[in-house]
Amino acid sequence: MLKKALFGAVALLALVGHVQAEDLKEFRVGIIGGENEADRLRNFQCLGDKLKADLGFEKVSFFPAADYDGVIQGLLGGTLDYAELGASGFAKIYLADPKAVEPILTTVQTDGSTGYYSIMVARKDSGITKLEDLKGKKLGFADPDSTSGYLVPLVTLPESIGGPVKEFFGETGFGGGHENLVLEVVKGTFDAGTTWGSGVGEFKDGYTSGNLHKMVEKGILDMNDLVELWRSPLIPNGPIVVRSSMDDEMKAKFKQFMLDLPKADAACFTAVMGGDFTNFTEVNADFYKPIIEARKATIGG
Repeated sequence: MLKKALFGAVALLALVGHVQAEDLKEFRVGIIGGENEADRLRNFQCLGDKLKADLGFEKVSFFPAADYDGVIQGLLGGTLDYAELGASGFAKIYLADPKAVEPILTTVQTDGSTGYYSIMVARKDSGITKLEDLKGKKLGFADPDSTSGYLVPLVTLPESIGGPVKEFFGETGFGGGHENLVLEVVKGTFDAGTTWGSGVGEFKDGYTSGNLHKMVEKGILDMNDLVELWRSPLIPNGPIVVRSSMDDEMKAKFKQFMLDLPKADAACFTAVMGGDFTNFTEVNADFYKPIIEARKATIGG
């Protein structure tokens, strides 16, 4: 039933007290790990410029965390105003404090879906062509708080391999984010690894969005070097979240700003979201209940 439901630290500045919309001069953006810091900051720069121009902030500060947990802790501590999370990262926050953040939007794929896939890849020249070939070998996960890179494979792989992950594979480990995980697979550190992609479009392009697509676009990955071994059930696209204590007027203004972004600046929308999406759609915590329950039942908060 759970599988069917799946259809679908960084140092942060401590600020004291809550601010109203008219007093919010600085807007603080958390950027989760997954690719190198310079690329993340470059992709988000256009968003900072537009936030200042359209919403009147004097300063937009970016906090690119080394891993997922850096941003998660910043949101729990109220020192960030906005971040884009994976579903499992949101689940971790929700289980710790359901009132810390509000999920407001998620992306829509080019095929109209609001989900993506965990995709397991191996080197094409490794001789590994199917899951069964990985028996006793080393599997790499992306990050302990990644939905596609850890939680969903942990929950759904056992059905495909006929037992628990820890009993099938000889060893498992973490690659330090999605980008680095795939690079470690290419290097041979792991026999295979789990990352994410839309599953829409061509494999040679790394699909239309996701980590593989971003790596191809940056010229650091040739998909001809990889083979896809497995993909998960559809996973809910991760949420854009805002600090719950933010003034309601500012929440509404920011939400509309993001809803307008795909048409107002398509290039910026693509850069920030990391691929070809059509637009945003509204969501709330209920959209992520299957992931919250899956995390609670397996790795906890």
